[in-house]
Amino acid sequence: MTPKRYARLRSVLDRRQPDLTVLLDNVHKTHNFSAIVRSCDAVGAFEAHAVWPNPRLKPNHMSSGGAGKWVRIQAHPNLDTAVEILRGKGMQIIAAHLNERARDYRQVDFTRPTAILLGAELAGVSAEGLKHADFNVSISMAGMVESLNVSVAAAVLLFEARQQREAAGLYSRSRLDPEIYQRTLFEWCHPDVAAYCRRGNRPYPALDEHGEIVGRVT
Repeated sequence: MTPKRYARLRSVLDRRQPDLTVLLDNVHKTHNFSAIVRSCDAVGAFEAHAVWPNPRLKPNHMSSGGAGKWVRIQAHPNLDTAVEILRGKGMQIIAAHLNERARDYRQVDFTRPTAILLGAELAGVSAEGLKHADFNVSISMAGMVESLNVSVAAAVLLFEARQQREAAGLYSRSRLDPEIYQRTLFEWCHPDVAAYCRRGNRPYPALDEHGEIVGRVT
């Protein structure tokens, strides 16, 4: 662990947003899933949530470009469970879904705790998902097509959220729970040791000011 690497990891973790996330409603194409996770990492979302009503459509792998190492993927058995967890965190749920009542995405207050609900490429957000949403948002189009690829739409919405949050100062200090911060920092710095500790139900050892493990791992 070099000092430069450790400083980089801490700088990124300091800016992670615990109250900005996505909820993927049966987004099953691997390239779309992977691209959304990468966008989550790019804007500092701490985790992403996903539901696959049809387990056969679950992506073969859970990330691309290494983004899965940095963004927690929380899979849920159904939308009801996922929404209950997100509501418990005080999040508004906005569905990326075009209809006559959809709001322009730039009119949304993304500084509030927010989960962006996104559906599969062709089917879109399911009827069940729309019932859970507080409201729908749309991205206006100047061309002939009516909608963007789901991963592109996710990026547009997430970067709008980042812009608003930057302006509100939400990236200026760490907003993660201190215990979660320290645990995540250890996992980022020493993933192999962290996996060893989890397998043996061992606590993570402490880190010194350089990100090195204090003492021996038994």
